[in-house]
Amino acid sequence: MRLIVYLPIRKAGWIPCTRRLVGLFTSLIILFNPFSPSFAEQIAPVEVKDDAGRVVRLNHPAKRIISLAPHATELLFAAGAGAAIIGVSDYSNFPEQAKKIPQVGSVFALDIERIVALKPDLVVVWGTGGAKIIAKQLRDQHLAVFESEPKSFETVATSIERLAQLGGSAAVGGKAAAAFRARLAQIKNTYAREKRRPVRVFYQVWHQPLMTLNGQHLVSEMLQICGAENVFSQLKEISPTVSTEAVIAANPDAIVTTGDVNQDQFAQWRPFTQLTAVKKSQLFVIQDDWMSRPGPRVLDGAEALCKHLSKVN
Repeated sequence: MRLIVYLPIRKAGWIPCTRRLVGLFTSLIILFNPFSPSFAEQIAPVEVKDDAGRVVRLNHPAKRIISLAPHATELLFAAGAGAAIIGVSDYSNFPEQAKKIPQVGSVFALDIERIVALKPDLVVVWGTGGAKIIAKQLRDQHLAVFESEPKSFETVATSIERLAQLGGSAAVGGKAAAAFRARLAQIKNTYAREKRRPVRVFYQVWHQPLMTLNGQHLVSEMLQICGAENVFSQLKEISPTVSTEAVIAANPDAIVTTGDVNQDQFAQWRPFTQLTAVKKSQLFVIQDDWMSRPGPRVLDGAEALCKHLSKVN
């Protein structure tokens, strides 16, 4: 027996409707029900702290977001807020959808007036160096700004959660953060080097001038997870310049850098055969984005790094 229900439609009288339409009608009632959790999440004020310790408060979850750092773009997509992004910085090329979003420049060449004209609810900036000046200029224009500068794996996870709250996608962000932590635990368990001495690593950021990272950088935490140590972890600057003589004196077991794997990234070191890393051909190249962007793909970087360093003897 077929159930027929009649619904009142303005200027159309009564029309027959099947169960399917009744279900659709019921769903619409639930969707726009002010007492439903999903509806409340979309209209309630949200408040989080950014990586600079500033409180970021929105009267309602952001619907128009601008990302001024590639890693922030990746974090926003992971948090489930990708659909709300209306502008990204140069080099925001992951995930694939990010390439279709209009670019608004970078912290090095930014048109503040253009950003203001886009009327964003939220702007996510890189929380370091000259970007702090940009952040102040944006706040002076009464825009909500989230400074993003994850310095640890846990901060990457909480960044996903916090940006999800600001974007009204807390459920999606919570699952993504949980998956991130679970994969991190698996990598730690797989590559733990119990009862073995740490692999001593020189991490080369740039070759001219010769630059590295200190112990405060996320890369040093990656090395620790892999059972390795940064030979220049004690230096004060986060990205210090070092000399060739200092690297030779440190005599690392391995040298790691980023860049094109099809090019010789270690030509300057090959003549120094007294270096253990050179003598044993323990010279490794990893995809740059995985190491330099403190976003979800740092786990790809950590896993690649650990695989390389597990071969060191």
